[in-house]
Amino acid sequence: MTDERLSGNSSQPLTKGFASTKSSMTTLQITDDLDLLLAVLPDRIREAIERSDRKGDLLEIVMDLGRLPEARYTDGEAVLSKNEVTPADLQMVVEHVGDFGQDNRAGIERTLHRISAIRNRKGDVIGLTCRVGRAVYGAIEIIKDIVGNEKSILLLGRPGVGKTTLLREAARLRSEVKRVVIVDTSNEIAGDGDIPHPAIGRARRMQVAEPTLQHEVMIEAVENHMPEVIIIDEIGRELEAVAARTIAERGVQLIGTAHGNSLENLLMNPTLSDLVGGIESVTLSDEEGGGARRRVSWNGAPRQPLMC
Repeated sequence: MTDERLSGNSSQPLTKGFASTKSSMTTLQITDDLDLLLAVLPDRIREAIERSDRKGDLLEIVMDLGRLPEARYTDGEAVLSKNEVTPADLQMVVEHVGDFGQDNRAGIERTLHRISAIRNRKGDVIGLTCRVGRAVYGAIEIIKDIVGNEKSILLLGRPGVGKTTLLREAARLRSEVKRVVIVDTSNEIAGDGDIPHPAIGRARRMQVAEPTLQHEVMIEAVENHMPEVIIIDEIGRELEAVAARTIAERGVQLIGTAHGNSLENLLMNPTLSDLVGGIESVTLSDEEGGGARRRVSWNGAPRQPLMC
C-alpha cells in the first residue's frame, strides 16, 4: 500500500498532549516530548526554537560543524543562530543522548526522537541531524480496516512522510487483539532505551544489535515469541525480503515499510520486488510477441505477493 490514502489526514484537528489509547479514536492527538530534545541542545539553539511559534511544525534540527544551525519545518527552513556550530556544541549533544549504533543513530531514552551523526574519516562527529519523533494517536483510522484484515501490508513512500508513525499506531491497534512483536532496528518505532514508548500499546519490542542482522531478528521473533503480527521498519535488503517471505509462509501477518515513490519503483527493484509478487521473465513466440507489445504482463509466475 502506498501513502496516497493518507492525504485525508490534513483536515483533522490536532491536539498536543498525551492521548487516550482507545482504538475508536477519530481525533488526532499528538505527543512529542519536545522539551526533552531541546534540553540536550546548546542554549542559543534551544532558546531560538522556544521563542518560535512554529514548534508544532518542527521536523529536524541540523547542526554541521562550521555552519549555522538550522531548523527544518514542514514548509521550509530557518537559521537558529548567527554563531557557527563548534566542536563543543556537537560534543554536548553527543554526551546527552544514548549510544550511537553502527548505523550512526542514537536516541533519548523513553522518547521517539532520533539523532543521526555524520563523521569524518577519523570517526569524529562533525554533523548531527536531530529528528523530532511524534506519537500521533488516531493516525491509523483512515486505514484501520486494512490493518485489521489479517493480510500483510507494505507502506511505501519517501522518507519523512509518516510511514513509521503509522507503523507505531498499527502496533498499538493490533496489540489490543493480537500478539504483536516489533523488530525495531533503529529504536525509531518504540523509542530509545530498554523500556518501549507507551505509543506502541501492548506490543513487545525486539531491538537489533546491528542493522545487518535485522533479518535474523525477524526470524528469531517468529521462532521464539510466537507472534501473530510482526512489525518492521525499512525493509531494504534482500535477506530481509527473504525473511519476510519466511514469516508470511508461517501464517504471521507482516506490516512493514519500504522507501519508494511508487509501486512501479518497487516492482523494478530486484531486491524488494518479491514483496509484491515480482516480475516474471518469459520467452514468447513471434505471434505472442506481437500481442505483448500491446500489453504488460506483471507477475507471470503463480507466486503470490507477500504484502498488499
